[in-house]
Amino acid sequence: MKIICIGRNYTEHAAELNNPVPKEPVVFLKPETAIKLPKLPFFLPDFSEDVHYELEVVVRINRLGKNIQEQFAHKYYEELSVGIDFTARDLQNELKQKGLPWEKAKGFDSSAVVGHFIAKSKFNSVQDIPFSLEKNGTTVQQGNTKDMLFGIDQIISHISKYFTLKIGDLIYTGTPSGVGKVVAGDVLSGYLDGVKSFEFAVK
Repeated sequence: MKIICIGRNYTEHAAELNNPVPKEPVVFLKPETAIKLPKLPFFLPDFSEDVHYELEVVVRINRLGKNIQEQFAHKYYEELSVGIDFTARDLQNELKQKGLPWEKAKGFDSSAVVGHFIAKSKFNSVQDIPFSLEKNGTTVQQGNTKDMLFGIDQIISHISKYFTLKIGDLIYTGTPSGVGKVVAGDVLSGYLDGVKSFEFAVK
C-alpha cells in the first residue's frame, strides 16, 4: 500500500504559503509507516518545532489501474474519508531552501492520519463535499471539493500515468487554507459532510 499526496490543490492554500498555483497536480509520496494508528495520539516528533495540520479528503483505491482515462476514474474508488497530512514546516522550509527533497518533513512516522471511510454513494456528488477540521472545539479549516484545482477523477488519471494504482492505495487530495501549528494538549476532530471521521489528541 502506498500513500500518494497532492500539494497546492487549493488556490488559497498555495497563496498562504507563498507558493505558485500549479498547472498540473503536484505529487509526492508518504511511506506506509506514516499511517497513524487509530487508537493512539499523535506524538510530536523531536526533530521539529513547527508541525502543521493539513486537512484533506482521502480516496481509497479499490481496483488495480494504470493509465486510467479521466472518464473512467470514478470506477476506481468507492469510499472517501478525511485525513491529516502532518508537515514539519520548519524542516520542510530548510530542505526547500537547500533545493533538497522534503520527504523527511512529510513522510515521518504517524504523519498521515486517516479517518473512517464513507461510501461514495452517500454523497450527491464527489465534486461538492464540504469538510472541516476542529482544534479544541474551534473550526480552524473548512473546505469543499468543488474548490479543488484538480478534481478527484483528474488526480487519479494523472497519478496513474506514473504509478500503478493498487487496491488499498490512499490518495490525499490536497488541503484548503487555514493550516496551522499543533502543540501538546491539542485535540483535533475531522468532519466529512458534517459527519465526524476522526478525533485524537496531540502529545
